[in-house]
Amino acid sequence: MPKSAMPSSRPTLPWLAVAALAALLIWTLLRAGLWLATGGGHAVHVFARGLWFDLATLAWMVSPLLLLSALLPARLRASAAFGRLRWVALGGVVALLLFGALSEVVFWEEFSTRFNFIAVDYLVYTQEVIGNILESYPVGRLLAGIALLAGALCWAVSRIVRFADAPRSGRARLAMLATALLLPLAADRLAEIEQMEGSGDAQADELAGNGLFTFAAAMRRNELDYGRWYATLPQEEADDILAGLHVERLPLTADDRPSAMDDEPGDVVPFSRRPRNVVLVTIESLSAEYVGAYGAKEGLTPELDRLAAEGLRFANVFATGTRTVRGLEALSLGTPPVPGQAIVRRTHNNHLSTVGEILAPQGVVPMFIYGGYGYFDNMNSYFRGNDYLIVDRTDFPKDSIVFENVWGVADESLYANALAAMNAKAAAGKPFFAQLMTTSNHRPYTYPDGRIDIPSPGGRHGAVKYTDWAIGQFIRDAKKQPWFDDTLFVFVADHCASVAGKTRLPVAKYRIPLVFYAPALLKPGVYADRVSQIDLAPTLLEVMNKRGDDHFFGRSFFEDTPPLDRAFISNYQDLGYLRGDLLTVLSPRRGVKAYRVDPQTLESTPAEPDPQRMKEAIAYYQTAAMAFKQGRLQMGAPTVAAQ
Repeated sequence: MPKSAMPSSRPTLPWLAVAALAALLIWTLLRAGLWLATGGGHAVHVFARGLWFDLATLAWMVSPLLLLSALLPARLRASAAFGRLRWVALGGVVALLLFGALSEVVFWEEFSTRFNFIAVDYLVYTQEVIGNILESYPVGRLLAGIALLAGALCWAVSRIVRFADAPRSGRARLAMLATALLLPLAADRLAEIEQMEGSGDAQADELAGNGLFTFAAAMRRNELDYGRWYATLPQEEADDILAGLHVERLPLTADDRPSAMDDEPGDVVPFSRRPRNVVLVTIESLSAEYVGAYGAKEGLTPELDRLAAEGLRFANVFATGTRTVRGLEALSLGTPPVPGQAIVRRTHNNHLSTVGEILAPQGVVPMFIYGGYGYFDNMNSYFRGNDYLIVDRTDFPKDSIVFENVWGVADESLYANALAAMNAKAAAGKPFFAQLMTTSNHRPYTYPDGRIDIPSPGGRHGAVKYTDWAIGQFIRDAKKQPWFDDTLFVFVADHCASVAGKTRLPVAKYRIPLVFYAPALLKPGVYADRVSQIDLAPTLLEVMNKRGDDHFFGRSFFEDTPPLDRAFISNYQDLGYLRGDLLTVLSPRRGVKAYRVDPQTLESTPAEPDPQRMKEAIAYYQTAAMAFKQGRLQMGAPTVAAQ
């Protein structure tokens, strides 16, 4: 066939139809690739509901383009220049779709979910996020590949179809305008994020979604009002339940407000004498599964294993969430995770009943020492507003930094600067509570050469091993300080490395290490009872012989009443309460589910909710959320930091 005849032989399609088909094809291929990578299963659920969410997303995306197309003059649509522009625009759309698919692959690799709250948060901190991507991936080559692939696809399509440019009647334009208005309205009314669920497999439910749809839903639900979205109890009943669970906080229905100092600290602690200082090392993303003292076989943590053997190891500790801000919230405020954003990132979060706010008026200097820039995730603002002295990357002398990446300085540099800050307080005769936050165990997993036998970047295993090496060096240096024998060192993770699993709250993925190390004060041992991250704050106050442990929802490990055998785990929307072998999960739209948890493997199987456990879960989460909303987490009187 002569080339001059080819244009007339190609079918004619509207530009929007071609772009929409391209989107559906790319989203389906992305879903199929992730589905195969996760082992397959639940194919009908994944692909049928996936198509539904893809169409709902298209409804939103196509609407403004339909509106624009309906208003375009017929002469402009028929011009040769506009015809070329449409091919350029299609190439741009395909490139953006491919870029989005690649971004989802990277996000899935890290979090095993579609875009969610984390992706929304990362938009705020573009410097760290973009820097992390640039240091972790060959971005230039990837972008060039996307551009070449988009161009090749558009060229191939141009050999097959041509775009419609015939004049439109007034009736056709009105129909397009009406469709442009009706599509998003229909998508808003008919498609909801909860429709992803139903397979019984959390990963399959995630794959059924569309990343853009889940991203938009996360933006809308960045803060969830507990009373509107979750199952509730009368507050008087919730207060009674918490009292029965030995929560010493003032009931929410009480008229009084808590004072800065209430009950005397207890005496049931396993220390030969009380520590004068506490150093709380919050380790980035360290799952218990990587630590030899918790059963790992890779040999990545010889230093932490030694400290665990020489100190008090807590065998069953669970993080409250999946982000650093959740860990910081639990460790400083001792509260179950409120739905939506962590309190660290919210407004009106100053002068709360945190460890710092409680210790400062009792003569102890609270410090927050971070290896990165503390404006990230609002950390500096939160801790400064709660009477902590802030020391972060900006305060470190340049010659003290042996290595740094986009997230922060190498852990060894953090520890060296932390020692300098603590030495200054000790020299001034002031006891201190120093909370350190590390950064090295984080993508791009880079660290100084020559420290360990895994070259940098060494992936997660290399980062864990370097993190452990730095801990060992820190303790060796700390032993040279005059205040060492009067100090309790606490090593705990902020959260685990990954929360991928068959359920939305896989219990095993929330288990973290916790070690107390104070060879002059504390005999070696193992604490076997299950405890939560929120229990550490009241424990440390009691250990230091300071008042204020009754400001928290958590309770001291060393109280003389029987342990509760409970933990709290969450993922922003789903709020889990694990007690005994039953995990009760509260979800938006007042949903309540339960799972039986194997005590050895921590694997979960669906079960019927227990009415009493359900009430306990509601009592904790409802009261914590309402206490913050009503300002009842704030201290009753202003304090003055002893700095």
